[in-house]
Amino acid sequence: MKHTEEGDGLRRRVRAGERAAFAELYEAYARVVYNHARRLTGDWSTAEEVMSETFLAAWRTRERVEPDGGSLKPWLLGIATHKAHNANRGRRRRLAFLSRHPGPPVVADFAQETAGRLDDARRLAAVQAALGRLRRQEREVLVLCVWSGLDYQQAAEALGVPVGTVRSRLSRARARLRRLSANQAEPRPARGAVRNEAVFAALPVREETP
Repeated sequence: MKHTEEGDGLRRRVRAGERAAFAELYEAYARVVYNHARRLTGDWSTAEEVMSETFLAAWRTRERVEPDGGSLKPWLLGIATHKAHNANRGRRRRLAFLSRHPGPPVVADFAQETAGRLDDARRLAAVQAALGRLRRQEREVLVLCVWSGLDYQQAAEALGVPVGTVRSRLSRARARLRRLSANQAEPRPARGAVRNEAVFAALPVREETP
């Protein structure tokens, strides 16, 4: 029978360093953390690294977990958000370095990819382009509240900011995305491109209940 976080006091067990509790934590949230990291970084391999670093950091900082409380999801996503920010910053430094040096000759890749994976890659790139127009703090709140399903209080816990800050950042993100959706509409996008409507459909900016 699978243990539940509420019934078995997973917080206390994690805080105490019980390895079985961490195994349950990983099983419950590894995919959630990976998806969150992928949305913030736009890269599958980077997301895997962020996921691994998140759970490693969670293990190292387990004693900071309060023994009482709700889901540990906000705690994990808060760590993942920080790790993803560091990964993005490191990638920008690497790209800046590579731009100053000649790259290796391009080798054609003849590996066949499925249409579904190509479509996923295009959508992820398009969504990343849209998110890239947001300020980092707005982007993080949007991803936490919209995609990862955290409420205002949980997002505030994840980011270590007041609930009011989460509300204002999410409101600014919504407004900015609406303006982008209106300003970037194109009547005939290039073949293979993802329509702007599809980009913002992938960003379901829903209303949150206080």
